[in-house]
Amino acid sequence: MATPTDTFVSLVGTDPLVQGLVGGIVIAALNTLGAAAILVVRDPSERTLDGLMGFAAGVMLSASFTSLLLPGIDFAEQPAYQATIAGVTLGGVVPVLVGFVLGVLLLDRGEEFAPEIGEVITGRAGRDVDVDQARVSAVVLFIFAITLHNMPEGLAVGVGFGSGNVGDGIALMLAIGIQNIPEGLAVSISARDAGLGSSFYAVVAGVRAGVVEIPLAVFGAIAVSVAAPLLPYAMGFAAGGMLFVISHEIVPSTHARGNEHVATMGLMAGLAVMLTLDVVLA
Repeated sequence: MATPTDTFVSLVGTDPLVQGLVGGIVIAALNTLGAAAILVVRDPSERTLDGLMGFAAGVMLSASFTSLLLPGIDFAEQPAYQATIAGVTLGGVVPVLVGFVLGVLLLDRGEEFAPEIGEVITGRAGRDVDVDQARVSAVVLFIFAITLHNMPEGLAVGVGFGSGNVGDGIALMLAIGIQNIPEGLAVSISARDAGLGSSFYAVVAGVRAGVVEIPLAVFGAIAVSVAAPLLPYAMGFAAGGMLFVISHEIVPSTHARGNEHVATMGLMAGLAVMLTLDVVLA
């Protein structure tokens, strides 16, 4: 009986570049599905959204370890994936930790630039922002934050396929795609509620936040396919970015409105789903 991995390879082929492209398209498509859900689910409660975002956090949390950090350490211990600098061979946990730190620092610095981007788009800042402009600015920053944290997600999928372990690539593709659905919906709802346009425009805003994942998935697959020693660094980098987003954005926002219990249960469910996928697709 054909496994999910065998089926995927039979449909897509064995080229990591093509696999990364397909993976990027799948996760962006699921983001689009979530963004378009606003046309059907007009007014979901905050409790529902917090539960869904908690689920997304659980999926990302598990994927960061089972499909990125731990496999990255395994790869770093193999001679083919080790880099030698100044006569010192870097292997084991070191390359993964270096990539992890870089991923965290990039997302942290990106957060610092968010207010400036909001000011450029709205044309106002500080005390000059009235109530409507403040709402618009807040949503602009939210959409920017989602777009920013979609970057390591797209990279993670590309790296997963570029590693040559198709099972890990598929697990990451499904995990990130699943958690993209509530994220896409959250962006659409925020854009509509801020008065940035009709529900159709809100869908467009949600889709745009996820499109960045496609080229980054391809880039991730190319980078690690061409330069094998980059793989442990890239896996650590993607995991660091994802874990930063979970701790810095998703968990605090889902616990800020009194729905911490349902958000926590959603996170536990996300963990369980991703662990199951990891075993099934191994």
